[in-house]
Amino acid sequence: MAEIEYFFAAHSAFAYLGSRRFMEIAAASGRTIAHKPYDLRAGIVGVGSKTIGERTEGHLEYFFGREVERWSEFRNAPVKKRLPTHHHKFITPSNTMLIAGLVKGINIDELAHAMLEQHWRDDVDLADTETLKSIARSVDIEPEPLLAISDSAEVRAIYEANTKEAIERSIFGSPTYGVDGDLFYGQDRLEMVERALSKPFTTRLPA
Repeated sequence: MAEIEYFFAAHSAFAYLGSRRFMEIAAASGRTIAHKPYDLRAGIVGVGSKTIGERTEGHLEYFFGREVERWSEFRNAPVKKRLPTHHHKFITPSNTMLIAGLVKGINIDELAHAMLEQHWRDDVDLADTETLKSIARSVDIEPEPLLAISDSAEVRAIYEANTKEAIERSIFGSPTYGVDGDLFYGQDRLEMVERALSKPFTTRLPA
């Protein structure tokens, strides 16, 4: 079955805001989602962007303030506060748990959504093992088999490969969707993703 590429991080605000709508679009198209969790913080630096700490207060207020508020209302994706309490903690455990699910052959659509939603709506700590267990059980996935391999060499290699691929393909951030090689950055492009799935965009400016 054809896939839609999905580069994201499990703590990403805009991945959360578009998550449910993205899954609806994917299901309607008959395609599966090729989840590619990656190290967003390393990816941002790798493509030449500024880290969050280097950005101006005005940028943060608009991009992670007003934009989040409006899209939260528009997508019916509630956020509890402007920035979750534990947002700046270690992001690897949640991302590698998702990859572990893929290695185990599990459909992680709902697990990925639950991580995003519970982080932004419920203010949970995605760096906490017990919290990750609870999130997995909330979508009927047994967490222990995933956690047993989430720090394995195999899973780490996939995580690093996803991050390297994101940088090499100049993926600017999370979420980025890929439809037959055509990349769409940001959940605000989901309507374009939906169109591309039935009618690919063909016009390109000359190099």
